[in-house]
Order: sequence, then C-alpha cells, then structure tokens
Amino acid sequence: MVTGRSGLKPVQFLPSFGDRRRRRIGILGGSFNPAHEGHLHISREALKRLNLDQVWWLVSPQNPLKALETMAQANQRLAIAKTLAAADPRILVTDVEQRMGDNRTAHSLQSLCRHYPNLRFVWLMGSDNLAEIPRWWRWTSVFNTVRVAVLDRSPYSYISLGGSAVSRYARFRAVKPLSIWFHSPPSWTYITIRRHPASATEFRAKLSLAAQIK
Repeated sequence: MVTGRSGLKPVQFLPSFGDRRRRRIGILGGSFNPAHEGHLHISREALKRLNLDQVWWLVSPQNPLKALETMAQANQRLAIAKTLAAADPRILVTDVEQRMGDNRTAHSLQSLCRHYPNLRFVWLMGSDNLAEIPRWWRWTSVFNTVRVAVLDRSPYSYISLGGSAVSRYARFRAVKPLSIWFHSPPSWTYITIRRHPASATEFRAKLSLAAQIK
C-alpha cells in the first residue's frame, strides 16, 4: 500500500515482480471508450519496436478533455478492455487510476515509478495526443518522469510534429526507437507504423446505429 502525494488516496498497486531485472514496460493510458483492435495494434507494435516485456493499459475513470455523457461506465470499459487484451498475455489491463481516485497522467506515472523503481517505463501515445498534450495537467511532468514513444496516426503526423511539445523537447528526440533506453527522461521517439483502421469514435457510431435499427 502506497500513499500518493497531493492528497491522493492510498492504493494497492499491481503485483510487483519478484525479481530485480530492469524490465521494460510500455504504458498506454486512455479512456478506452471502448477498447478496440487499434489499441492491440499499437501495443503490439510498441512491444516489437521498443523491445518491451509488457504493455499496461491504464483505463482512465474519466478523460477530463472529453464530455462525461459520451463515456461508458468505467467498469464496462474495463471489462471490454480485459476481454480484448486476453488475446495477448503480454498486455495487462488495470484500473489503477480509478482506485487512486485520480485521472491525471502526471500523478499516475509518478506513483508507478515510485512503486516499481526497478522497472523502466515508457509512455505510449498516438500522434494525435502529441498535438493535444500541452492541454494536459502538468504535461511536462510526463516527459520528465518517463520515456515517451509517439506512434504515428495519420493524418495527425504533420500537426503533431509541428506542435509546441515537439518544439520544447526537440533536442531530446531519439531518431531510432531503441535509443530512448540509452538516456534518462526526457527522452522520446516518434515511430512510424502501419495505420490500423479501427477507431473508438467510429466503433461507438456503429453501436449507436445498430441500437437504432433494433
């Protein structure tokens, strides 16, 4: 049991590894509203391109930048994510943020790093989030706490690479993805991958249409 800073509730974290190997863990956070094949695609690409041991999905109780009425219940989103991730044992789904009572990425990453000092984390995000990250609470803490890997999501590439986050951390960018492990944060990379057609927005639209037809 660990007590977080700034009044965060005590939380029982994920089971820690029983050895001291410095495993590489990718963290994919988001609302997962709902989780879909695109999340699996990004996770598997990150596992391969960054030589990761695992990817942890952090299912957020509520994205502060998204309207509450567009979000399914957290337990529903968590259940769907677990069902989907069961296809790959290297992907672990967790509701750590919900149990902490905090949905701020900066806090979540700091807490995980304190609880798992022997693990090396990398924050995974799509290029659309790279353009949006300056709107996040204490967004620079994300880059300064863990390594960051941005996975390409067309057509957001040009917008994201021309944004203020890239400008601020330009000198810390690793051209080769695996090079991020040779440097302490801030260290980030941009990975070009094959685009996957799945998107949560399109999936929700199809579900809504199917409900109307019924």
